[in-house]
Amino acid sequence: MGSESLTRSMKKNVVQFVLTLFFSFCILFFLFPEFFSSGVFYIRSDEISNSVKKIFKPAIPPLDTMAYDLKINELANNPIPEIIVPKKDKDGKEIPLPPSKPNLWPVKAVYPNAGAILPFKRIVAYYGNLYSKQMGVLGQYGEEEMLLKLDAEVKKWITADPSTPVIPALHYVTVVAQSSSGEDGKYRFRMPDSEIDKVLAMAEKIPARPGGGNALVFLDIQVGFSTLDKELPVYEKYFKLPNVHLGVDPEFSMKNNIRPGKVVGTFDAIDINFAANYLAKIVRENNLTPKILIVHRYTQKMVTNYKEIKPLPEVQIVMHMDGWGGAAKKLNTYQQFIYKEPVQFTGFKLFYKNDVLEPGTVLMTPEDLLKLNPQPIYIQYQ
Repeated sequence: MGSESLTRSMKKNVVQFVLTLFFSFCILFFLFPEFFSSGVFYIRSDEISNSVKKIFKPAIPPLDTMAYDLKINELANNPIPEIIVPKKDKDGKEIPLPPSKPNLWPVKAVYPNAGAILPFKRIVAYYGNLYSKQMGVLGQYGEEEMLLKLDAEVKKWITADPSTPVIPALHYVTVVAQSSSGEDGKYRFRMPDSEIDKVLAMAEKIPARPGGGNALVFLDIQVGFSTLDKELPVYEKYFKLPNVHLGVDPEFSMKNNIRPGKVVGTFDAIDINFAANYLAKIVRENNLTPKILIVHRYTQKMVTNYKEIKPLPEVQIVMHMDGWGGAAKKLNTYQQFIYKEPVQFTGFKLFYKNDVLEPGTVLMTPEDLLKLNPQPIYIQYQ
């Protein structure tokens, strides 16, 4: 009986060993089929590395909440409180000081998920459309010249604020509002995938920077008579890419049925929250790091019910001042519609042409913008 039991045990072990080898072979075959093909072949080391990276994705460290809080307080750039000596009345008693006003910044918002770009890195973007030389610098110059100019602006920001790494970005107007109704009467023109692919290819040519990262791409939506719930799904495959983010422009959201360009349009918090939740769903389903949502603004009515706008762990929201003119006008717009109505982060647009139309005016510098309260973390050049 002892020998028969031993024999059965050995057979069982042999079968298990053979099955293990078989399944291991199958796994290797599907992961690295090139090793089992016939004929002579050569594999570059980077190809093997990329295959391994797909299997073993690097772990993203958890959010350092202390570093996050420190950085948003730094960005708030609040003035140092004055030391006020209490005065005394005629009887020698101290007159109570009036209560100090609380700071509006930094905003108390939910912490982002791990891998969040903001506030740890500043984004410097070029804006425009490849079909138009008038819409912005992105389409005004040839690719090589445009990328060199963007690199020059990035370097200026690195010099001005060495403590904040910079990520370059291309902000591409993907849905363009237009004066003609179009076939469906929505007064907007959607860019074809081929144009978006060109912008993505340009972004890939921008090298990674120490502490910064590879270039980002923002797809900007001007809905015209359409709505965000109709436009965003058209480009969902792009939003699934880790480096693609979203911009929405209330100026061209024509809820009053007046065609674009005649009056300034508007988005409500409901619209902006829809966009944020749409992106958040993509982030969750595709295991992505947080997306960034840029909201253009330069008038009061462009954004309504700002207090109801809800940043999410998956989506960071930037209220972006994009009014043009001299420095005084731009600073007033920032003060009235960005500083006084805080959401989460802020942006600031600089126009190479429209900001210097008046004699004696010059383009604002990084040093100028770093004096702001709060400091913008997203900078856009048009």
